[in-house]
Amino acid sequence: MTAVRRTAPVLVAALLLLVCAGRAGATGYRYWSFWERTGGHWTYATQGPASVRPDDGTVQGFRFTVGADAADAGRPRGTADFGTICADTPAKAGSKRVGLVLDFGTPADAPSGEAPPERRAVCARVPSDASSADALAAVAGPLRYDTNALLCAIAGYPHKGCGEQVSTDRESTAAPESGSPESDSGPSLGLPIGVGVVALLAGAAIWQSRRRRNASG
Repeated sequence: MTAVRRTAPVLVAALLLLVCAGRAGATGYRYWSFWERTGGHWTYATQGPASVRPDDGTVQGFRFTVGADAADAGRPRGTADFGTICADTPAKAGSKRVGLVLDFGTPADAPSGEAPPERRAVCARVPSDASSADALAAVAGPLRYDTNALLCAIAGYPHKGCGEQVSTDRESTAAPESGSPESDSGPSLGLPIGVGVVALLAGAAIWQSRRRRNASG
């Protein structure tokens, strides 16, 4: 029993560490995420818009969101069909058309004192060698970048801030697009590992207690 009593504070400390670790990890970033439309679904872009050279007929999306990583970022909402977005923009030799879905996010994602504009879908006609950033600049200025070339604002939104760290201790705003399957982010390993540590400590306490009773008997 003595060993169990001595180990009890250790168990409590371990539990407190787990709780604190969970709270410390509840942080994310407020930023413009960049998406590509593939097979009727949104895919998080692996390159920045300045590096991507989309083909004619491509649909891309930008979503202002708060998230810790790609799996946590909100996908663009609204119409994402090239034929609909670019219906009034005919093809032209020497140029290409790129459909852009601009989702300014939700009020919960907005910086303090700002309100997100209505989301929109626009068609950019740009030179054949233009990047996604060029297409965006053609239809959604003014754009704002920081000194590291991180995209901070589209159409002037937000007015300030750029990729700042914020708390994510609230309901996620990364709602899936209507009609598309939710992405599987997988279970967090933090809790199972923590429970395993606590169970290991408890087992050690019981084993030590039995050992002492056997030795004294």
